[in-house]
Amino acid sequence: MHILILHGINLNMFGKRDQAHYSSITLEEINTQLAALAKDIGVTLSFFQTNHEGVMVERIHRIPDEAIDGVVINAGAWTHYSYALTDALAIPGVPVVEVHMSNIYAREKFRRHSVLAKVCAGSIAGFGVASYLLGLRAVYSLGGIAAGVTSPT
Repeated sequence: MHILILHGINLNMFGKRDQAHYSSITLEEINTQLAALAKDIGVTLSFFQTNHEGVMVERIHRIPDEAIDGVVINAGAWTHYSYALTDALAIPGVPVVEVHMSNIYAREKFRRHSVLAKVCAGSIAGFGVASYLLGLRAVYSLGGIAAGVTSPT
């Protein structure tokens, strides 16, 4: 199973931006933890981060040609307004789980709405780096269900 981890706008600044919401963990450290979990559950990961919406859309468009079985996405602020990402994520036909380090429902009003939600299997928010790890487990489970595979205990 191959899962794509998509990191959106400003997420390359983890470790430097608002540590009250995002802690001091860096994007590299998040990816390292995801890679360790992927090894434990027997999946392959690819990582991608960009601050350019069109570049993210083009990355999503390549999913069907790459045998990607699922996506974990933290789109950052694009979550709240990018219909372009919403439309792109609907194309590949693989499970998508939206994740957020902070609890978006306890923050500013505009952050409480996700335009991506309608094309995602679910959303995990508010658990810091564990949101990503739970998101990876969720996509793994969804992909396994689609393939008739049970997840390891």
